[in-house]
Amino acid sequence: MEKIIGLIDAPFTPFRANGDVNLEPIAVYGAMLKKNGLQGVFINGSSGEGYMLTTDERKALAEEWVKQAPKGFKVIVHVGSCCLRESVALARHAAEIGAWGIGAMAPPFPRIGRIEELVKYCEQIAAAAPNLPFYYYHIPAFNGAFLPMLDLLKAVDDGRIPNFAGIKYTYESLYEYNQCRLYANGKFDMLHGQDETILPSLAQGGAQGGIGGTTNYNGRELVAIIDAWKKGDVEAARRHQNFAQEVINVICHYRGNIVGGKRIMKLMGFDLGPNRVPFQNMTDEEEARMKAELDAIDFFNKCNQF
Repeated sequence: MEKIIGLIDAPFTPFRANGDVNLEPIAVYGAMLKKNGLQGVFINGSSGEGYMLTTDERKALAEEWVKQAPKGFKVIVHVGSCCLRESVALARHAAEIGAWGIGAMAPPFPRIGRIEELVKYCEQIAAAAPNLPFYYYHIPAFNGAFLPMLDLLKAVDDGRIPNFAGIKYTYESLYEYNQCRLYANGKFDMLHGQDETILPSLAQGGAQGGIGGTTNYNGRELVAIIDAWKKGDVEAARRHQNFAQEVINVICHYRGNIVGGKRIMKLMGFDLGPNRVPFQNMTDEEEARMKAELDAIDFFNKCNQF
């Protein structure tokens, strides 16, 4: 099964002022991401407020991203849901429209507490699109599924989920991440999911790809970490990684990537609209303060370009 090389973006969902999904920016969005070195998108996930979208909205977004994706751009559709039947339907739909792959995080409710429960959940979703690679999205801070991922790989490594491609690993344990990467001589695709620690994952000796959220606006710098590492320029890689952390420090002052990061897109001239309730949207005063913090680190000369 093909492994992803490079960084995949987790895009925001564009909304109109009234809260309706806005498909119009997607063509420009995809072109911008590709121009700045991204290799594809992982849509309808946490950055995209996927759990706050209706099934029809999720399908419409998937269809538009597949339609507008630049040549060679991978479109992976997050299909996780609290309703397994909805996930199955979304997985089938992703296959029908020609998506490159699918993924699912464990549902926030009911909370999954055992590996066997997680395998059964993934098994039915993956079986609905057997010809697409399936990625489990490990983000326990979101759903409380603090389960050992090495045990998950062992549980599926018997043909039980033939199209299980790997894990989008969004958790702090670089040790566990690397152990999963090493499992069965690197059989599974371990996609690094934390933009703040790309360089350490490279230094462990084998990370190939990742999925990020701050890649929406800081993709050039994050791609530059990998490029510098490949060239053997460790000092340059450190500079780019440290800058990425400075950007993350700023968004952490403004409710993180989903809220603060989406507002950065507006400051770059690409307004993707508000966040959906219950997210607390930034005020104009907060936006002005965030812009000042970004100016202080010279962000707008380094961010993604259109």
